[in-house]
Amino acid sequence: MHSLLVFASTAEGEEPSKTLFYVMGGGLAVWAVLVSSVGIARHATFPPGRGLATLVLLISFVLVAGTMASAVITG
Repeated sequence: MHSLLVFASTAEGEEPSKTLFYVMGGGLAVWAVLVSSVGIARHATFPPGRGLATLVLLISFVLVAGTMASAVITG
């Protein structure tokens, strides 16, 4: 019985670290709160220009894509 438990535990392998996912997900959550807070407070003028709107969109895209990729990589 003991050898069966040892075999089962070694067959599963080691689970990859999920630290990257937690960091990316936390960064995405902080970004979402920040953008929504500024957007609510300055809804008439946010974003003030096309350049800033593009920057906000680009940062959001990179954070979402990074979080999704880290979720797949870390399993």
